[in-house]
Amino acid sequence: MADEELQDQSAGAKKGGKLKWIILIVLLLGLAGGGYFAYTKFFAAPAEESQAEAEPADQQMAEEAEGTLVPLPLFLVNLADPLGRRYLKLGLEVEVRDEKVTEALNKNEAKIKDTMLLLLSSKTFDQLSTLKDKVELKQEIVRRLNQILGNGAILRVYITEMVIQ
Repeated sequence: MADEELQDQSAGAKKGGKLKWIILIVLLLGLAGGGYFAYTKFFAAPAEESQAEAEPADQQMAEEAEGTLVPLPLFLVNLADPLGRRYLKLGLEVEVRDEKVTEALNKNEAKIKDTMLLLLSSKTFDQLSTLKDKVELKQEIVRRLNQILGNGAILRVYITEMVIQ
């Protein structure tokens, strides 16, 4: 009788051992599937279109988005810090839509210089120290120049030189 109980317990242990392995394998497969889903949904780059379809769309977007780069003069201003001992030297190039805007830039050079000097001299060192602040400055410059030259004339502003001392 004791032998029968031992055999029943060992058979139960074998079944329980197999069940544990099956649960472990199913769990690992589930985790692997979930990991793959998360990778494809959130981390992997979206699948690219075929070359034949993507090429004309890319060329069209590039033609629309590209403009002519026009350098602006260097700006050297005192920053609006409390002690007034900090300076900003800023070099910019603006991307314009066409030649008409380039002519308008040259024609309105005094207005542009005045606007830029007022904008830059109103900033403090803390307002220009982080990357986010520099991006906001570029957006503000685009808005101000578009107010002078007409909406949409300036596509982008590129900072070519920036020294804060």
